[in-house]
Amino acid sequence: MATETAATTQLRLASPNGIITRTVLKSPLRDALPSEIPIIDISPIFSPSLSERQAVAQQVRAAARNMGFFYIKNHGIPEDVTQDAYEACLAFFRQDMETKMRATYENARWDNGYRAPDTQRLNPYEGIDVRESFSYLYDPRYDPTVGEDGIKDIPEEVKQHLHNEDYPWEQTSNFPRLKETMVRHIGECLKLARALTRCFALSLGLEEGMFDEKVRYPDASYGLNYYPPITQKATTTVLQDHDDGGDGERVSIGSHTDFQLFTILWQDSHGGLQVLNKQGQWLRARPVDGTLVVNLGDCMQRITNDAYVSTVHRARNYSGSERVSIPFFWGFGLHETCSVVVVAEGEERKYEDVKCDDWVRRRIEGMLELGKLEESVEES
Repeated sequence: MATETAATTQLRLASPNGIITRTVLKSPLRDALPSEIPIIDISPIFSPSLSERQAVAQQVRAAARNMGFFYIKNHGIPEDVTQDAYEACLAFFRQDMETKMRATYENARWDNGYRAPDTQRLNPYEGIDVRESFSYLYDPRYDPTVGEDGIKDIPEEVKQHLHNEDYPWEQTSNFPRLKETMVRHIGECLKLARALTRCFALSLGLEEGMFDEKVRYPDASYGLNYYPPITQKATTTVLQDHDDGGDGERVSIGSHTDFQLFTILWQDSHGGLQVLNKQGQWLRARPVDGTLVVNLGDCMQRITNDAYVSTVHRARNYSGSERVSIPFFWGFGLHETCSVVVVAEGEERKYEDVKCDDWVRRRIEGMLELGKLEESVEES
């Protein structure tokens, strides 16, 4: 699988530029330092004061150029909204398999619904992910800025890229609280994501509303991840403290980068999120009470001409308990164009314009290519 030397291993990844490898240090896992993944109080982004909003933007800029990961506190999502979504999530996944499979994404028109255990391989080189999940793509009916009344005003060129459907809710009608809590949480995530988008624009020295139109009808998705504890070798010190990913151990979710602008992640108290720094060392991004994790995606790296960083990450749940995470993926509408918006003095523009729909397709094709390569290696 992975090619090893005495001190390193090679990790294969899908990327916007095809399959790449990263050299990973076989050194002990450690907690990320505040200088690596800082905690940023973002409450001033809701302030009427431009200078206060700019002050937060400068902190975001520093984090985006360094690791591309940071925690946010005072983010505006009510605690009870998140707690309700978390409790409903656990209750859903604790149901019997037959009940959950009624909502399988395989019967959906779009990529909405439930994924069973042992069916996902985000990075095929690391095996099958030890997780179940439930996902729901952006639906303008649940967007506070659109709603049922605004559907009629959506342009036709936008509608062809929207993937709303009622299938997941129809198939979980035995448990209506799932829809109730998810829709409420989605609405809060949409409001926060738009505020953060304006913050990122300021961080780049752009007009604050530069991206407003591009995220009017975003490419967004909401997910529930359920990670049973990994028991295979999980009690060994070698695995926990010298985690290199090259010895056949199981992963909760494989090593990857995200596709879009950024991801907003809520994680429970059990931990498991790991981030690969520029030096090739895995760092623990431990849960911090009252915060959300924000990480940048490949599209953000592209439009900033590589000034901002899309960082490799994964999850491994060795806590001994079930773990839940709730990611919200955020990007420009699929009908929009992804263009480089800033170029540093003395640099050249590295990337051509690309339609956002084509960009996502390219990233999905890259993951499929990685899977095919792994299959060919296994067969040879």
